Parts: sequence; structure tokens; C-alpha cells
Amino acid sequence: MEKVHFTEEKATNLATLYGRALDYRSAHPILGDKAADDAVRRIDYDFTKIGISPDRAISVVLRAKPIDDWAAEYLRAHPDAIVLHLGCGLDTRFQRLAPPETVHWYDVDYPEVVELREKLYDQAPNQTHIASSVTDFGWLDQVPSDRTALIVAEGLTMYLKPEAGTELFRRLAAQFPSGQVICDLFNRTAIRIQKLNAPVRKAGATLYWGVDDPRELESCGLTLESSLDAAHWATPDDLAKMGPITRFQLRMLKVFRPLARTAHIVRYRF
Repeated sequence: MEKVHFTEEKATNLATLYGRALDYRSAHPILGDKAADDAVRRIDYDFTKIGISPDRAISVVLRAKPIDDWAAEYLRAHPDAIVLHLGCGLDTRFQRLAPPETVHWYDVDYPEVVELREKLYDQAPNQTHIASSVTDFGWLDQVPSDRTALIVAEGLTMYLKPEAGTELFRRLAAQFPSGQVICDLFNRTAIRIQKLNAPVRKAGATLYWGVDDPRELESCGLTLESSLDAAHWATPDDLAKMGPITRFQLRMLKVFRPLARTAHIVRYRF
């Protein structure tokens, strides 16, 4: 068993990992992330205290699945791409997507997160870990810049200071000849009411960056291609796997539009 001593926002890595594990254990999993369940069973931590129940796990996997689907689509079209998985945490996206050997995948996160990743997961030949804050921009020197790039950042942007976040995207757009950015964004309302977010509150983390209109990031050299608010993350197939109460709650997001707009999953090209 691996002991964990994360603080502040790093502890939210455990919440999302546990959410994916709970989904895998359900009768009708949406993401089916066996690697996440295996990792949870190897970590010496009281997961019951982090605010993720089976019902809350739905929101975790519904956020991850569109990002996975868009990323897989890009890699099918660009099997020689570089992937930057920013603020990767303990996510097992590499295992879920199983990219071809021609893709080189870089997982980037704080040193203590990377250290735990290396204990939990086998590292593939086409996978590199970079132990750094994503806003200590020197890490970009470790990444080739002569190929198209897929940049994935799930559960990251809201933890960045706005100035650091926009500078990060400006540098990424300038670093590569072409590519896509796939990430999620909270709006300013979600930042204001962040203490209602149980995993964030229980971890003692702080959210900083709210983006009301995804087009705001076009000032960083990006062009918005797709945007899904929280009412549109679940596909009909996903809904069919859920209980009636969860389906009702998701349908209500289409009625209460301001609540749905507190979070977006977005795709940009550059």
C-alpha cells in the first residue's frame, strides 16, 4: 500500500481518482476505468472523507468522457502527435486511450504527484513524466516542438491564477506548429460558490480562474471549435446507464441554464 500526504489542491487528485473507481465498480459503468480502481486499492488513504459518493462520481466520469472522446478522435487523425497531459494528477487517461506507439505522451504535474504516479502505474516506452508545476514554464524545453500537439487539461484551469493561465495557453499555442487544446473551464459564478463543491472544500483547496465565455481564451492564440456546458456532457447512452434520479437531475440542468453554464468542456485549435 502506498501512503499519500497530499495537501490543498493536490488532494483533489484523490477525489477524481476515487470517482472513476466508483464508476468502475457500479453495475453499469460509464468510463469503465479499471486502472483507477486498481490504483485506489493500492493507496493507503481514507477515501470516505473526500466527499465523493457514487452519485457524485457521475459528475467526475461525465466530465472525463467527452474529453477522452475528443482526444481519441484527434489521435486517430494524428497518430504521430505529441500529447501534453497537463496537471495529470492520478488520471489514467493514457491507459484508457491506449495511444499508438507513434504518439509520445507527456504527463506533467508536481513532483510529489509524479512520484506517486510512478509507484502506481507502469510507464510505457512512449510515455514521459515531467515533474513540474505547469506554470514553471521551463518544463516546455523538455518537449519537442516539431510536431502537432494535443494538449489536455482536465480539472486544472480553475486552480490557476488568471494571468498564469492565459500565459500558459499563449506559450503552448506558440510552441507547436498546430494542435488542439481540450480542457474544462469554470465560470466566475462557480469560483464564487466554490465552497459548495465538496471535494474542493474538504481538500482545503482554492479556485481562482473563472471564464464566463470560452471565447475569452481566443486572445491567447486559440480558436474555439466546440463547447459543451454541463447539461450536454452526458450522451443518450450515458443517460441509459443512470438511475432515474440522476437522469432527472441532469435534465434539470437544461431547464436551469445558469447552473449548467457554471462549467464547460471546450476544444480549441491553434
